[in-house]
Amino acid sequence: MRDLTEIALETCSKDKTSYADIRVVTLLDENITIKKGNIQLMNFTQIKGFGIRAIADGGMGFAGSYDLNQAEVERVAKLAVKIAKASGSTRKDPIVFVDEAPVEDSYSTPIKKDPFTIPNEEKLEILIEADKRLRQHNPSTIKMSQSDYRGHREEKIFASSEGAFIKQQITFCGGGISCVAVIPGGSPQVRSYPGSFRGDFATKGYEYFEGLNLLENVEKTAKEAIAISEAKKCPEERTTVILTGHQLQLQIHESIGHPTELDRVLGTEAAFAGTSFLTTDLLGNYQLGSENVTLTADSTLLGGLGTFGYDDEGVKAKRVELVKDGQFVGYQSSRETAAILGLKESSGGMRADNPQKLPLIRMVNINLEPNGWKKDEIIQDTKSGILMESNKSWSIDDKRINFQFGTEIAWKIENGEISHIVKDPTYSGITPEFWRSMDASSGDDWRLWGTPNCGKGQPGQIMYVGHGCGTARFHNVRIGLM
Repeated sequence: MRDLTEIALETCSKDKTSYADIRVVTLLDENITIKKGNIQLMNFTQIKGFGIRAIADGGMGFAGSYDLNQAEVERVAKLAVKIAKASGSTRKDPIVFVDEAPVEDSYSTPIKKDPFTIPNEEKLEILIEADKRLRQHNPSTIKMSQSDYRGHREEKIFASSEGAFIKQQITFCGGGISCVAVIPGGSPQVRSYPGSFRGDFATKGYEYFEGLNLLENVEKTAKEAIAISEAKKCPEERTTVILTGHQLQLQIHESIGHPTELDRVLGTEAAFAGTSFLTTDLLGNYQLGSENVTLTADSTLLGGLGTFGYDDEGVKAKRVELVKDGQFVGYQSSRETAAILGLKESSGGMRADNPQKLPLIRMVNINLEPNGWKKDEIIQDTKSGILMESNKSWSIDDKRINFQFGTEIAWKIENGEISHIVKDPTYSGITPEFWRSMDASSGDDWRLWGTPNCGKGQPGQIMYVGHGCGTARFHNVRIGLM
């Protein structure tokens, strides 16, 4: 394989490129879904290919192929250079990268059990039993049941004309359960575990899926679905809102993660993913949150879905501050966008979901750091409010300013105690006002959540990202459909 990467880089060099790199990628992906007692999805995907980036005459070109042989590598390399030169002829300013010391290294996700050596029968046994128990809990009320599993692996080789040669194997695994309860005259209510939209995932082996203990959480999940169905509707008012991990992680994702992506800010992602309110003039002199808010981008955390050794530009995993004590202090960047802004280095988050896709700035693990509270202390310190858990719906504008979220379940808080369940809870706000109202973030229940379906790019790419958080409290928030 190293011979092929050298051929690619030599071919680009002969055409007078100032820079070139190649990624050789093998993807393995397994998905299983059981729904109402039937196998709804059971597929295994394997993709192998390569992609080449080249800079020539100030422009960048990219080309890729699934046919991995010498003749094809040479053809694709020449095509990438041809595209780069055509692009350069239309640019006002040449593409420049910030410096990155080239390394020869390897990285592999630490795993105990390889998910791709576990027999399907073992996975199916857990999923089928969980699905069956959900329906058996209350057959007259539980109208839909579902259990999910996913295992994913990327084997990547990155080589650059600067001298980098990096081998990586990144593995993630996870799953979850969900059910829908319907009572006479009521609307369907969904409840999921450990999180909505197929569960939770981590860069770990099959042991992570086992550790989710799906069977042990069936009864609680089904009971809560029924309880939501029988609950009163969420009131319409302004109040204190407490968000737990799974909902808080999506709030972080949509209102902090995306707007701090520098390609969105510079307009190169405006066509599909939208832009950002965090324009470059605000960097370093904008109060995005209260003094209690610190958010980081960290691809070094063990088990995070945004954890790796190196990104797809050969930049080593690192921790970068985005918001410090409420001040907006950093972007997620690439080598190119960092240079445009005059930064010293890339944040190290360039990734592609396919060998034939161009790497984009993608979230890694975007985390809300705790500020000394415990979850129970936050609740006990709240005289009146609402506790929301597990995302159900989301809507946010293209600049990431105005948002509305709905959760599967919520509980009223009265005099520091959790009271009754309310159904169809929603809350809305304006991003900086919302984060400026945060006064508490817990550490005792802080954990990394995994989101394997973050969409971005045109043509679209689906990337896996992580978010670390506990429970956080926000004041004077509008809830209900006002």
